Formats: sequence, C-alpha cells, structure tokens
Amino acid sequence: MDLELTGRVVFISGSYRGTGEGIAKVLAREGAHVLVHGFTADEPERVVAEIRAAGGRADGVCGDITTDEGASRAALEAQRAAAAVDVLVNNYGVAEGPGWLDGSTRDWLAIYQKNVLSAVRLTQAFVPGMRARGFGRVIFVGTIGSSRPAARMPHYYASKAALPNMTVSLAKELARSGVTVNLVSPGLIATREVRERFSEERLRENPSGAVCTPEDVGHLVAYLASPLSGSVNGANLRIDGGAADCVN
Repeated sequence: MDLELTGRVVFISGSYRGTGEGIAKVLAREGAHVLVHGFTADEPERVVAEIRAAGGRADGVCGDITTDEGASRAALEAQRAAAAVDVLVNNYGVAEGPGWLDGSTRDWLAIYQKNVLSAVRLTQAFVPGMRARGFGRVIFVGTIGSSRPAARMPHYYASKAALPNMTVSLAKELARSGVTVNLVSPGLIATREVRERFSEERLRENPSGAVCTPEDVGHLVAYLASPLSGSVNGANLRIDGGAADCVN
C-alpha cells in the first residue's frame, strides 16, 4: 500500500534514540522527509546518517523542548530544514522518578514539563501552519499505563494520562480543518534499553506472543501520518499485543 508520504515533512521529537528512532526510520522508508530531533546538536547525527545511507531523506534539529526557548529553537531549525512541517509526532517522554511518598512536588512539575508541556509547545509551534494549509497530522505517543497505572512513578502515569484528554480536545479544536489528532499507546517496547532489562520471554508476555519493536510502533504511526487515515481522529490506539486488560 502506498501511504502517500513521499515528500511529506515529519518532525519527531526525541527521535535520536529508542522508539522515536524506530518511527523515524519507518517514515523515512515510506518516503517522508524526516526531521530527527535531539536535545543537543550531535544527538541526531547517527540516526540522520543511517537514514541517508539507506536512501532516505533526513535532517537533524535540536532544542530542549522542556523549555519555551528550546522548543522555539527546535521549531526554527525545522523551518530552516524544510519549508513546512506536515506531520508532528510528539514522541518524547520519560518514565522516571520516585514513588508517592518520596521526592517532592518538583518531581511532578519536572515530569509534566517533559511528558506534557514539551508536546504542547511543539503543537503550538507547528499546528497553525497545518491548519492554514488545510492538511496536517498530530500524533502523540503515550502508554497503555494511561489506563492501567502502577503504584510506582505516579507522576509519570499521571502525566501520560493527560495525553488521551489532550488528543480529543485538540481534535475538536481542529475540527474540519484537514488536521487530525491521534494517540498511539504502546505497551512494553523492545528498545535496546528494555532488552537489556527484560528477557525475551518477558517481552512476549501478551496474548499475541509477539515482541513489540520500535519499528512496529512506527508502522502504526506511518498509517496515522498518511493522508489515507483521514477518518481516524481523536483516537487512542493501543499497540501492546493485547496486554492491556481493559476495554476502553
């Protein structure tokens, strides 16, 4: 299937490693011009080089998107690399921090800067142009933990739980504009770091028995980024091999 992504410009936050890297490489193979984001100028270099070596088109952009200044820098670099961004993948996020009775409110504020407000900043930077051009895609990357949180890292799960709400709200804001908004919620993803922590058996502990890779997430994102996905809007799509034991 031709996803009609050739020539489309895609900005993927935090795509210098992990899940974002997998998404970037899939979209590049589909013909998109991928903007690989890192926090420092050197972080995107490896992924950009590997995409170009495979025949794809990619440029690196940098900026600390947990701050207004850093997000503005990333948006400016994106503008220099490409005339307009057609697809924004708000991939960046972290799972870290103490428990309920440890740490302080500073930990909560910090995680919201990383997992929520970084996406808000990029959305505010790129969506006005999408709406003006009559086409765009905004894709948030969340977690199945939004609907099945653990006791540990409560501020992580709380911050990720904001994303389904934001997805529906933004989809309503952009109604009939040609811009759709969706959320991809992975389960355990077999990134390099996860493979170092978990066994192959543990990675297959889901009804499908499959190991979810960053590229698997990328395939779902690629469809949502495509003009063919215009009827999918305001959705929260789980990609977890059926591990989430819930119906909503």
